[in-house]
Amino acid sequence: MKRGNINFNIIFRVLGSLLFIEAFFLMLALLVSLIYGEDDKIAFLITIGIASSIGLISRLITSNKKKEIGKREGYIIVSFVWVVFSFVGSLPFILSGYIPNLTNAFFETMSGFTTTGSSILNDIEALPHGLLFWRSIIQWMGGMGIIVLSLAILPILGIGGMQLFSAEVPGPVPDKLHPRVTETAKRLWLIYVVFTIAETTLLLFGGMDLFDAVNHSFTTMATGGYSTKQASIAHWDSAYIQYVIILFMFIAGTNFTLAYFGFKLKFKKIIHNEEFRYYLGFILLISIVSAIVLYNTSNLGIEKSFRDSLFQVVSLITTTGYATADYLKWFPFIITILFISMFFGGSAGSTGGGIKFMRIVLLMKNSVAEFKRLIHPHAIIPVRFNHSTVKPQIITNILAFIVLYVSIFVGGTIVMSAIGLDLQSSMGAVITSLGNVGPGLGEQGPAGNFYNVPAIGKWFLSFLMLVGRLELFTVLILFSPSFWKK
Repeated sequence: MKRGNINFNIIFRVLGSLLFIEAFFLMLALLVSLIYGEDDKIAFLITIGIASSIGLISRLITSNKKKEIGKREGYIIVSFVWVVFSFVGSLPFILSGYIPNLTNAFFETMSGFTTTGSSILNDIEALPHGLLFWRSIIQWMGGMGIIVLSLAILPILGIGGMQLFSAEVPGPVPDKLHPRVTETAKRLWLIYVVFTIAETTLLLFGGMDLFDAVNHSFTTMATGGYSTKQASIAHWDSAYIQYVIILFMFIAGTNFTLAYFGFKLKFKKIIHNEEFRYYLGFILLISIVSAIVLYNTSNLGIEKSFRDSLFQVVSLITTTGYATADYLKWFPFIITILFISMFFGGSAGSTGGGIKFMRIVLLMKNSVAEFKRLIHPHAIIPVRFNHSTVKPQIITNILAFIVLYVSIFVGGTIVMSAIGLDLQSSMGAVITSLGNVGPGLGEQGPAGNFYNVPAIGKWFLSFLMLVGRLELFTVLILFSPSFWKK
């Protein structure tokens, strides 16, 4: 089962093994359905049977002789697992009849697994609790990454696992907290779980019931943005709840390596981290500017103007996608800077999407260095980040990434315009899908959804979600003829 020396045997075996993970989480959703006694349990039972059967068959028909996962196998597994999981994960929506259309169900599920948060649902609260829980937990799985999860609990993937880890973890350079990649995966997931429990506890203190608190903790830490309410976080007119969610959106958009240092009480490493300082500074700057403009152009008070501005800024920069207000009704200047914020994304090594602050900071530093080189052509002027010299290869990679990112945005906007969306909606739909943000502009803004986007547009945007979630190159390299050659 080889082509161009690609080991398809291990690819099918790993994908089959991963389906057992999805079946486990489907069982948790089934348990919720049984607790509430609603009509989606049969759909979950059938889907669990399908996922387990496919997983078992793939294990039986593939040999266990060679466990090595090469770089090319890693790219294929990481790219295809999201597609396989999304097709299987869409079955509960289809079989239960709540989203009977395959295109809509796949879009909703891919949006969940990639933590985009864009939705086609016009009445979220009409869904039974089991399906609502499933929407949330697929974002939680996708947030830290299906592959990182598998590395933590499946020993078979510990062999050659760095190839999967490198392709999966967001950011220009994957941070390892331990020499062994399986230990890194376990520590990342432990931090992830601890923050999820902490947020759930604080939301309970704020008056949320347990079901809503758990679901919103799942989708906050994943920077996913799926809510159990049609009005999103605006459903709760509570400053406490909104500030708690702001805090954890900010944490989720921060490099999880820094969170590890925080647990180790190494706060100096956090404070001295350049990316963190830029990330924090930019959020505060944009939030304060937006709050001042909003205060002077609306009837909101000082605190409400600041809270609404801070919430929307943090939500969009971290690519979470929650909303407490319809920012498209705000002053055009605020809309513009919020739209630009959608490109930024969170920190490298976070659950956020977008370009990532590390890339933007290094691009800025390289631009400054280029000016200095023009003035002093014979001087050696390296780019430094966190007091270390950045290799030219990394700068080249970042420049290529950003050029490709902008090119895909422009090309995607043209495609969506050709499908029939107006320019504003096309731009918003593409950047929110590519950056895994959630709400966009126009009809796909925070008060709207993607239900009326033509079917071909939904499939295209689903592809952009996958491309954005896996940092462009991981997916696009599969379209290179040289990738498949010996």
